[in-house]
Amino acid sequence: MSAARGGTRLISGPGLLLVWLYGVMVVGAVSRSVYQIATEFDRAPLAYSLSAVAGLVYGFITYTLVRGGETARRVAVACCAAELVGVLVVGTWTLADPSAFPDATVWSDYGMGYLFIPVLLPLSALYWLRRARTAEAVQEA
Repeated sequence: MSAARGGTRLISGPGLLLVWLYGVMVVGAVSRSVYQIATEFDRAPLAYSLSAVAGLVYGFITYTLVRGGETARRVAVACCAAELVGVLVVGTWTLADPSAFPDATVWSDYGMGYLFIPVLLPLSALYWLRRARTAEAVQEA
């Protein structure tokens, strides 16, 4: 069922804040990575590529939250879970082997350069998306 016909509305209440935060992260991650890839890619290609991937993931999650509906909610859950895994892997990797990343990524040190928003955002989104599903299930009953 589509969001317009009474399906899952993902951008109501706290969902609107999530869309705003993901939008900010899209702008931050994409603009940073585009600049770095264009001007100094040879310095840290892995870090700059990972920042670009993070920006794309943030953009896709923003789109699914705005789109709404059960299919979009499921896709958003999968993307948020993948984002969380990425933050945890890259965050741990940057702490374990700092020489692998001569420059920081969005997810370095669990997002410390972005006030830890990269690790808190997917956790918050997963909670909200689960809650949105539970609310819809109650409405259907």
